[in-house]
Amino acid sequence: MTLQPLRSPDFAALENIRHGFFTREGGVSEGVYASLNNGWKSGDDVTRVEENRRRVATTLGVEPAKLLSCYQIHSPMVVAVEKPWAPAERPEADAMVTAQPGIALGILTADCVPVLLADSGAGVIGAAHAGWRGAVAGVIENTVEAMGALGARPGRIVGAIGPCIWQNSYEVGPEFPAPFMALGEENEKFFRPAFRSGHYMFDLPGFCIARLRALGVVIVSTSPADTHKEPERFFSYRRTTQQGGGKTGSLISAICLVQ
Repeated sequence: MTLQPLRSPDFAALENIRHGFFTREGGVSEGVYASLNNGWKSGDDVTRVEENRRRVATTLGVEPAKLLSCYQIHSPMVVAVEKPWAPAERPEADAMVTAQPGIALGILTADCVPVLLADSGAGVIGAAHAGWRGAVAGVIENTVEAMGALGARPGRIVGAIGPCIWQNSYEVGPEFPAPFMALGEENEKFFRPAFRSGHYMFDLPGFCIARLRALGVVIVSTSPADTHKEPERFFSYRRTTQQGGGKTGSLISAICLVQ
């Protein structure tokens, strides 16, 4: 089965790049994981996750064993990928870069921001999982730097941000602005007052876009899709929590160099 992921028009013009921001539709998982759950540690049946990932890999045109993801820990850590690893051997990190064709870099999210990056001319790609902790700690900056070590240049990098939780859905507590304001007073613009006193609505994708542009990445496309607002299309950790908690699946966003 060929899936129908969301795609960035800016990547579509790059002949040596394939990518996709996959929804939760088109998989074989059931219940709270229905249906295209790609999370190894979600609690879903492993054989179902394997089939879901096989479908994603087929859509991208890569071997299933070459669709990689990390054990994500909300960190700024980046891994340079030279060869595939087994699921049980996946490293703890929240971003990957590679110059190896045929390897798909997969980012798992359920509200956090998936960031896909490509310097088509240099043949270098990157993918980052930017939750608020990773974003404020520098995962985006570290990913662009790691791409540079492989020959990429920020001014040539094309970036795309996929479905995530948008500001109208993301209420945070009174302690929240401090780490962002510590990076610069200009980050105040990513917070606006919430209905609850002392709380804020936070623009996480806007913050990520600003970090990319500050690095010299000029082309950055975004998806308007809000994972929190569309339960039929997207998994959402916050929505699940607000409904009483429990387990949920993981979306996957992936990018690869064409062989």
